[in-house]
Amino acid sequence: MAPRLSYIGCAGWSLPAAVQNAFGAQGSHLQRYATRLNTCEINSSFYRPHSRATYARWAESVPQDFRFCVKLPKTITHERKLLGCEPLLDDFLAQAGGLGSRLGCLLVQLPPGLAFDPASAADFFHALRQRWPGAISAEPRHSTWFDARAEEFLAGHRIARVLADPVRHEAGALPGGWPGLVYLRLHGSPRMYYSAYGPALIAALARRMALALREGIIVWCIFDNTAAGAAAHNALSLQQALDKELA
Repeated sequence: MAPRLSYIGCAGWSLPAAVQNAFGAQGSHLQRYATRLNTCEINSSFYRPHSRATYARWAESVPQDFRFCVKLPKTITHERKLLGCEPLLDDFLAQAGGLGSRLGCLLVQLPPGLAFDPASAADFFHALRQRWPGAISAEPRHSTWFDARAEEFLAGHRIARVLADPVRHEAGALPGGWPGLVYLRLHGSPRMYYSAYGPALIAALARRMALALREGIIVWCIFDNTAAGAAAHNALSLQQALDKELA
């Protein structure tokens, strides 16, 4: 198996009928999912809060080395646009803290219209860093977050810039920000959320991940092409290809 510097999984833990036999047969969907994959991205937190008890129940359903990434609420990123969010961060982290040691990363997805502003970004990420010392990935979508100044800012706060597919800006074709973490979000291409990734791309991705892992870089790869059930199959295929690369 690939070392635990690598985390491969899906956005959510649904198990399409076509791949259910590849997972454990007993327990909840999450328990079955966790028999084969070692991470999951919780996107529902973007739309609505979950109680600390709910997060704790999810944590109890997975092995000790399983890790969740939790997406920050849209009230913080899209409605408040990172401004004056300290009370909202406190509420969110109190809830997600129910995951305990299985909370492995936070995802900050920014709206396409939010440009990089050094002052407001510094205030927000300083507040977040005061409250959460662990891994943070940011998925900005405005072009100004991909220039040298923004890259230096993210690296200085130990925040990885997500490599998201489909790529919106040329500089986004490579991961950026803090080099100690690579976070990949594969939304499906050419049709977002639907298209599956073929064997050639999976093999190329496994090779690139293996190179990063050999350098001691932590790599997360989340498949978000869940609408037609492609994500779980792609995640399993990538895991198998990566294991071969590292053998």
